[in-house]
Amino acid sequence: MADKAYLCTPKKTVKLQVFSEISALRSFLAPLRSPSRPIGLVPTMGALHAGHLALIAQSKQHNPLTVASIFVNPTQFNNAADLEKYPRMPEADTAMLQAAGCDVLFCPSVAEMYPVPSALTMDFGNLNRILEGEFRPGHFSGVGLVVAKLFNIVQPARAYFGQKDFQQLMVIRQLVSELCIPVEVMAVPTLREPDGLAMSSRNLRLTPAERAKAPVFYETLQYAQAAIKTKKPWSEIRQEAAMKVAATGFRLEYLALATQPNFQLTENVTDSQPKVLLIAGYAGNVRLIDNLIIE
Repeated sequence: MADKAYLCTPKKTVKLQVFSEISALRSFLAPLRSPSRPIGLVPTMGALHAGHLALIAQSKQHNPLTVASIFVNPTQFNNAADLEKYPRMPEADTAMLQAAGCDVLFCPSVAEMYPVPSALTMDFGNLNRILEGEFRPGHFSGVGLVVAKLFNIVQPARAYFGQKDFQQLMVIRQLVSELCIPVEVMAVPTLREPDGLAMSSRNLRLTPAERAKAPVFYETLQYAQAAIKTKKPWSEIRQEAAMKVAATGFRLEYLALATQPNFQLTENVTDSQPKVLLIAGYAGNVRLIDNLIIE
């Protein structure tokens, strides 16, 4: 299933241009790119929702031309079952991008992006060894590899990422900084459902019962934020958060507090340094992540 290319074929009357080959996309974009006509890129793995459309809207505000990519990248999955079950909705995704006014869709196959198995790995230092880096070994190497490929293929002036994947955002900023890639990384705030659940393609895999209880992860972040303001010890906050999640039948993988902007884990709840709360856990077999910025 991972090798299945997206069958994106929009109606001829719609503005959206669709490409599945790197060479064809490059040829199309080359005469359109200029300092006065910057390109915005929105990289996605499909199963689009309102959060993705917010990225498209931001790009359209800043750039005359917006490119969205849909590619379920196998190198960032450390769990074969997770890769296989990742939702794929090519026809619906294409229709959403058409309606949102996206200019170009790039939907390559795995063979197009990886004509030979990649031997390249990336180490992002501390980011590779904590939280998502610890629980998903190899994940950020795969993210860095595919994002670098997309930046090289599209050559955007700006690229747009959701703030829900906060640690990933830090990885991409490090990638751009260390490799001197001339791309401005734009963070767009997390969009939430009315009950607080962060929008995510993985939400489609939740059963109705799991979906009803899934807001517990955001509620736990809100609880931790309020507890930090009272200077309650972090060890107590962490313990009570685990109990709150466990009461729903879900499993907390981590609740962490990291400093900004250097993203160092801390248990200091008394200083005034800007921080971010991060959470990950399982709702049944579906792994969800979220975060909350503390100014």
